[in-house]
Amino acid sequence: MNIPEEIEKYISSQPEPKRSDMEALHLLILGVSPACKLWFDDGKNSENKIVSNPNIGYGNYTIKYATGKAREFFQIGMSANTTGISIYILGIEDKTYLSKTYGEKIGKASVTGYCIKFKNLKDINTTILKAAIRYGFEATSEK
Repeated sequence: MNIPEEIEKYISSQPEPKRSDMEALHLLILGVSPACKLWFDDGKNSENKIVSNPNIGYGNYTIKYATGKAREFFQIGMSANTTGISIYILGIEDKTYLSKTYGEKIGKASVTGYCIKFKNLKDINTTILKAAIRYGFEATSEK
């Protein structure tokens, strides 16, 4: 199965209204970066044990470790969780930026150093979410 099919299968497996919210968020993220690389992580380790929630990833950046090693990873992630949906904005150096910039304006969401978590899409300001996602793509774009 290819990545777009895995993404569709994952989104379709969610109960309503989470399914519709994730479909809308998928389109919103692709609207911000239409040509971004798509990723899908099923949340299972090499022993096929579930170790995390599945994630849909968008974009591409290189994580550089102090050891000199590097690895490719997605810039924006989306995952269903037990209470709603999480949007991950990865690679931002200032771990206070998201909460300071978007926290008070986004609506009913928890905003941490790299995650915006909410119950329903209707509870948040999608214009603000879109701005945060756009910032995430721009902040980690390789120049």
